[in-house]
Amino acid sequence: MKCPPASLTGRIVRPDDPDYAEASLGWDELFVRHPLVIVYARTTQDVVNALTWARQHDVALRVRSGGHSLEGWSNVDNGIVIDVSELKSAHIDTTARTVTVGAGLSQLEAVTALAKKSLAVSTGTEGSVGLSGATLGGGFGLLTRYLGMACDSLIGAEIVVAEGTDCAEVLTVDLKNHSDLLWALRGAGNGNFGIVTSLTYEVTPLKSVAYLQATWDGIGDLQGVFEAWQSTAPVADDRLGTQLECRRNQTLLFAVLAEGTPTEAKQLLAPILSVGSPDVTVQVGNWGDVYAAFQIPTEDEPANWKFCSQFTDTPFPRTAIDVIASFMRDAPTDDSNFFTQAFGGAVRKSPRGGTSFPHRDALFYSEPGAGWGKRGVPGSGDELTPQAQAWIAEFGQALRPYVNGAYVNVPNIGMQNWETAYWGDNFDRLRIVKAKYDPRNVFQYEQSIPPAFC
Repeated sequence: MKCPPASLTGRIVRPDDPDYAEASLGWDELFVRHPLVIVYARTTQDVVNALTWARQHDVALRVRSGGHSLEGWSNVDNGIVIDVSELKSAHIDTTARTVTVGAGLSQLEAVTALAKKSLAVSTGTEGSVGLSGATLGGGFGLLTRYLGMACDSLIGAEIVVAEGTDCAEVLTVDLKNHSDLLWALRGAGNGNFGIVTSLTYEVTPLKSVAYLQATWDGIGDLQGVFEAWQSTAPVADDRLGTQLECRRNQTLLFAVLAEGTPTEAKQLLAPILSVGSPDVTVQVGNWGDVYAAFQIPTEDEPANWKFCSQFTDTPFPRTAIDVIASFMRDAPTDDSNFFTQAFGGAVRKSPRGGTSFPHRDALFYSEPGAGWGKRGVPGSGDELTPQAQAWIAEFGQALRPYVNGAYVNVPNIGMQNWETAYWGDNFDRLRIVKAKYDPRNVFQYEQSIPPAFC
């Protein structure tokens, strides 16, 4: 099957356009690419045209939504970037308790739209991240122990896939149509099978949350705080979601209790809050307002980042917590951190049809991260780059005896056995799905899933 010659439609940005430099830059400015053309799709047909054009001109392609690919894989030199960030829509059915959103919606935009109707779905905590990218890799945040992974609520999608030798077609995916592809999109959908243009979720009523933040000066209390947190947070009331963060000058706890009160939140967190003398604040409000209030403006974040992702099935011994404290004392910048989130609760329950996300039994997820450089200043922080990259590599390696697996939304180009680290025993099945929907391996990048017969 051959298609008529395709033309690019939508908002087109080329190297000689004045907005090219900004359009070609992702959130992590450590990675600089120079694509041949960037297509900002405004309709699904724009995506069909762009994919067909890319195939007919035999150019490399990448798919981009929020632009937060942490290894720069949503961009490419001398190829086409198909950007869906302008596909912004949210159609909420309060009776059916579903929402269908355009693939360009950010997490903040999705949370805000749903919260106005006192509804919610799991998202990550970073509002500027694309909802679709987060969901298609799994997706978790402060509501995850209550609502499950973001991908667990995904019940349908519209996706543009490669067809024939040089064409593209639109598929509607749900539990009755292409259910094998829905399974794959629930945890392995980022740039592997096609270009998702819309997503449909089941949503849950949520009128209010209690949001608690506790801060300890320095990291002297880290041992006690971490031990209390990991023995409490993963087995607490499923309504309670928590994240613990360690910086070189402070330790922080963030907690959300769905439909809870300040008194309940403090009681559930008492074993942690009793360590040392933390400064504790707690508020009750609409989830959308709470979520928006803890966002950090992108322009205030460092330009460059490197992360290491890992899951943990058994509690960290004291030696592991000592490793964290030791590395954080030597962190390259104040923006570098160690972040961890409690799992358990609804994470352990797979939805109807299952998901390709494999880390259901983890007690918690953790992520050392280094941030450096001034945003918007080319070459900013270059002198720190070797030190920051060495620090994060050594930090991740030092924790290897205590962790397993990795999170595909926080990839690592240098990881060995990344296939099973991201997807465990699901990898072979994912290769079969890939062979069915992308047999010519049109959608490929450094750690993409290869078809089963390759």
